[in-house]
Amino acid sequence: MCGIAGSIEGSDIARAAMEARVRRMMTTLAHRGPDDAGVWSDPAVRVCLGNRRLAILDRSEAGHQPMMSASGRYVVTFNGEIYNCKSLRRELESVRCAPTWRGTSDTEVLVAAFDAWGIEAAVSACVGMFAIAVWDKELRALTLVRDRMGEKPLYFGQFRGTWLFGSELKALVAHPVFEGAIDLQAASTYMTLGYVPAPATIYRGVSKVRPGYLVRIDATTHVVHERPYWSLLEAASKPPFEFAGESASEFGSDREAIDRVEALLSQAVAQQRTADRPVGVLLSGGVDSSCIVALMRAQDSSPIQTFSIGFRESFFNEAEFARTVASHFATDHTELYVTAAEAQAVIPLLPGIYDEPFADPSQIPSYLVSKLARTSVTVALTGDGGDELFGGYPRYAMGNRLWSVMRHVPASWRPSVGGLLQGLAPRFVDRLFSEIFAHDDVSGVRGIRPAHKIAKLGRVLRSRDLRALYLGLLSPWAEPASMVRSLRSQTLLHEVGDSGADTAYQDFMLRDLVGYLPDDILTKIDRAAMAVSLENRAPFLDHRVVEFALRLPLALKARNGVGKWVLRQILYRHIPRALVDRPKMGFCVPLDSWLRGPLKEWAGDLIGSRQGDAASLLDRTALMRMLDEHNSGVRDWHQALWTALMFLAWGQIDRSDSTSSTTERSTIVLDSSPRVAVST
Repeated sequence: MCGIAGSIEGSDIARAAMEARVRRMMTTLAHRGPDDAGVWSDPAVRVCLGNRRLAILDRSEAGHQPMMSASGRYVVTFNGEIYNCKSLRRELESVRCAPTWRGTSDTEVLVAAFDAWGIEAAVSACVGMFAIAVWDKELRALTLVRDRMGEKPLYFGQFRGTWLFGSELKALVAHPVFEGAIDLQAASTYMTLGYVPAPATIYRGVSKVRPGYLVRIDATTHVVHERPYWSLLEAASKPPFEFAGESASEFGSDREAIDRVEALLSQAVAQQRTADRPVGVLLSGGVDSSCIVALMRAQDSSPIQTFSIGFRESFFNEAEFARTVASHFATDHTELYVTAAEAQAVIPLLPGIYDEPFADPSQIPSYLVSKLARTSVTVALTGDGGDELFGGYPRYAMGNRLWSVMRHVPASWRPSVGGLLQGLAPRFVDRLFSEIFAHDDVSGVRGIRPAHKIAKLGRVLRSRDLRALYLGLLSPWAEPASMVRSLRSQTLLHEVGDSGADTAYQDFMLRDLVGYLPDDILTKIDRAAMAVSLENRAPFLDHRVVEFALRLPLALKARNGVGKWVLRQILYRHIPRALVDRPKMGFCVPLDSWLRGPLKEWAGDLIGSRQGDAASLLDRTALMRMLDEHNSGVRDWHQALWTALMFLAWGQIDRSDSTSSTTERSTIVLDSSPRVAVST
């Protein structure tokens, strides 16, 4: 795992000055690679590549980057892991002009593959997560490559004739030619989604390399060619999986699918647990992470280290479930119960960690559990991707039920029905629910009040199509564009158009895989983990698992109103059903009560401040009114407020000195007293 950055300068510059600029970029990425640093340059074409290394495979000098291929044609700086590097190495050794190996790193295998097969063919043969920059001396071109699912980030842009690229935006900001103008379209889209979807970024002139894409920049003509080497939408359009057994036998079909998913996941787990550094698992006790631990234990009896975070608030605490699962599999389990003060202390660090506005509140526990794991391991496996691939989010089933009714209601009638629900007084709704369900818990998921749910239902009922319904369920705002002052009349960006899916359930899953998964979930865990120099790996996102999951019928993912059916069947083979069948909790923090309590003053000061790049863009009068309504209990605006607050906090970052790494800026000491190491 590494941080990468570099440039193609637009005008003549001395080698020492060019390398100094890239070294400055690399300094901002020290948290991604604390073990080693290097640069390579060619002043004749004004190109310079840099690398910060977190050594996982082959920790010797033989793994130093940037690395040149044996032919001398390719120079590579590489972030990530090639999980099938051993099989690729054997395949390369079988050719007539076999490489002479210097070490055992996957980077060396990668550059040898470039020599043997060319860039696109070599990348297509790789199983892994990666962001790659490769300089082709013969073509005088720089190619940027991002892995299929978007696990590893990669940004690029051109300013004053100079091309820049890097693992994080802060690396580009550190270069003297960078210009930090905010992209208003991206800002408006952020207010809708809580993140900026690829290929956009918050900065004008900077793009994300999209998952599964190659971007080639010709250093002579400055022409950019962008093309996919793998497409999720194309994989999703392939014919459904055909069972070898009798089609009439539901049991045979189910069993065959379960066996196949378990085999593919087991293969991914086996490859991804390979490292020359300690490996652990971030364990929530949910289906996905429990599957990872179960398959690791099935492979051998070697010690497994697991880590979880707990909260004192019962609505938000999964630590007890994680502990039970860890006990069943006899893992070396460590948990940390975090106080509200400790969790809130992370908030000032978030804008610097994420580089652009980002509003998934689970970024807080993600950072804390990563920091906890890093005290013992360098690599952590996660269950990321299980929900999106196997239908785990409750909003899939909810959206499917809503659309099955809404599609029969004329689009012209929907605003009236939705408006009626939105117009109900929140206190009246809450009181009505409390009287009807006096002896039941009607607080719902994560303590969200009934009035909030009814108001959101009214909003989504206005949707004219599936895309609008999806965004309505995902977005905390009724009119997000209206909060961005300069963008009231412009349309929003969308990460995918007509998905072509047969049902709302499948449509939402596909939209999440294309946008929400890489731009929210994977962004969240990559930045949180790499901020503390922890490499995270996601076996569910092995593209062979993804391709098979996309071909499974919906009935194997969701059955009887419950998602991840096939994963549950796998877990039943390894663990008692009682440890599997429980309501989904997610990975959240009690923002609702925090904003009414300890974060109340911080939120008010941030909204009222005129400082920062973002302060003039948002309607702060409307935000202050929302904060007052939230504090008084009239409305539950915590999701919308958090989105705006993270934008305002990002705008106040001091980007004049971007040379300090995230790790250096993000020092936080957790109270060790609640920590419990559970040896099971």
